[in-house]
Amino acid sequence: MFSIGEMSRRTGVKVATIRYYEGMGLIAPEGRTEGNQRRYDLAGLKRLGFIRHARDLGLPLDTIRALAALEDHDPAAHDEIHAIAQDHLKDIRDRIKRLRRLETELKRIADACDAREGAPCRILHAFGDHDQCGGAH
Repeated sequence: MFSIGEMSRRTGVKVATIRYYEGMGLIAPEGRTEGNQRRYDLAGLKRLGFIRHARDLGLPLDTIRALAALEDHDPAAHDEIHAIAQDHLKDIRDRIKRLRRLETELKRIADACDAREGAPCRILHAFGDHDQCGGAH
């Protein structure tokens, strides 16, 4: 059995975050001590590691909840799990495209400023006026 502090040390998840996940129903202590301290079993440690890694991969908590439910209740849910992963990959690729457009636009804005002493800053004007943008972003 692991204390919440040990769970935190082993996974790198803050104690407050573990409590938050517990409140959301993503993880549950196996029991409590006489002093009312949470105790988690190996399955709880593995679940917390799963949650941590899924969050590191950018999965939202609702998706993690859905994956955990599939893992717990439907061992034949391969197609559904695969679809969730593919949807997340598509979302990440869309975000990357958007970030590349933002990068291009910000570079264009920064390059347009000649930084002359006493001249108005073109960067501030561009940030304040979307019509000065070179394209959709």
